Amino acid sequence: MAALLLVLLLAVVLFGIGFAVKVLWWIAAVVLVIWVLGFVFRAAEGGGRRRWYRW
Repeated sequence: MAALLLVLLLAVVLFGIGFAVKVLWWIAAVVLVIWVLGFVFRAAEGGGRRRWYRW
């Protein structure tokens, strides 16, 4: 019985990790798109050597 509970717990943990990793990939993709759009729009705006980010 304990082995069965351990296997079920392991399955739930691995499913949760897989779901979290998938969500993080989607968040990373959205941030990348926003970064690229900001870079493109700022470059199209002109203004010489100005940067759209602060660092």
